[in-house]
Amino acid sequence: MRKIDTRNFQLATRATPREVNRQIVLNIIREHEPISRAELARHMEVARSALTLIVRELIESGDVVETTERVAGDVGPGRRPTLLRVRTSGRLAVAVDVRPGGTTVAIADFAGETLAREVMETPTTPDTLVAALADRIAAMRRAHVTDADYRGVGVVVPGMVDRRTGRVLYSPLLGWRNVDIRDALAARVELPVDIAATPAACALARLWLAPEGQQAVRNFAYVHVSDGVGAGLVVNGEVLRGETHTAGEFGHNSLDPHGPICSCGKRGCWEAFASNRATVRRYVDRMLQAHRAPGESSGTTLPDTPPTIDDVLDAARRDDEAAVSAIRETGWYIGRGLATVVNAFNPGRIYLGGEITGAWSLLEPPMREALAEATLSDAGRTTPVLADPRPAEYRLLGAVALVAVPTFAAPRVA
Repeated sequence: MRKIDTRNFQLATRATPREVNRQIVLNIIREHEPISRAELARHMEVARSALTLIVRELIESGDVVETTERVAGDVGPGRRPTLLRVRTSGRLAVAVDVRPGGTTVAIADFAGETLAREVMETPTTPDTLVAALADRIAAMRRAHVTDADYRGVGVVVPGMVDRRTGRVLYSPLLGWRNVDIRDALAARVELPVDIAATPAACALARLWLAPEGQQAVRNFAYVHVSDGVGAGLVVNGEVLRGETHTAGEFGHNSLDPHGPICSCGKRGCWEAFASNRATVRRYVDRMLQAHRAPGESSGTTLPDTPPTIDDVLDAARRDDEAAVSAIRETGWYIGRGLATVVNAFNPGRIYLGGEITGAWSLLEPPMREALAEATLSDAGRTTPVLADPRPAEYRLLGAVALVAVPTFAAPRVA
């Protein structure tokens, strides 16, 4: 049970029970849509008449729409029942995914359906990023969807974010410390802006926008392996934030104090062993070793135009030995890091996102081996680890979720 925080609470009012019931009805419709009023009443174990007022209010507010579409098994003659759906079209979010190599800006509805998408070079400073984003968002709204109901902007960034203040506390990959993005962007675009670390946003998207996120698993981790490495943690159906909203920075736990230098300046972080850059470096080292003459120096240098993680994945699909070996070693290090997540958090499931999951058949066996070696219990060793089928999309979906989820979240009364 959750202890009441006597320093931060909201008193229940006479309207509180109706607000709670309204959110329950809205979420049941969302999870089982399209659903008839009779089915809705059965799910809630109440008389249909008890829901009449709440359903009417949800329709009048535009949160729910009526439809007469066919559903599975509906093949008989006669009048189709009026069904209820949560309204997603026409309610739009601007989703922003900030990465060192490029920033993606998209317009999407509350179901995560992308209506427009553009990629721009990521400016080097927060101020220039805010200015560029404001201009790009305004141009996209004019060009694509001008008269829709824009509910806000969601921004995901690699690094530590305090969502209470909207400040990026530290982003080694971007070179930022304690910078304001949220308030500065909100003032420019005249829309509410929410900002979160990429892994936390991905976990939120998995919880709210994925079909399986509405199932029984309410304690899981979303581990994002890409430019950096981090984890979004969900406990009992809620993203774990931590005291200062920076929970999940597993990527900067050290696996080896004598290991390679990480982007944060420390040695041997999980990120230094498992990120895309680590995999590419591993691949280049193996290529150079394969072509080095006997007795030649063991020092290595990257080519003028180094390969990308996609190049490594393509080479692995051609059975290139250097690529296959590099990816397998990355899998082992991912497993070592996942063991720290399992030992500390004990999730019911782990979702793994990132470009590297495109080589899942090579990645999974060594990852499983390392996870089993470093976990402390039989249950931990068998924790399900699932590859995200759309890892690139989940960063944008996380940005959409930042805007959409408050519509469905349970009201806080204490």
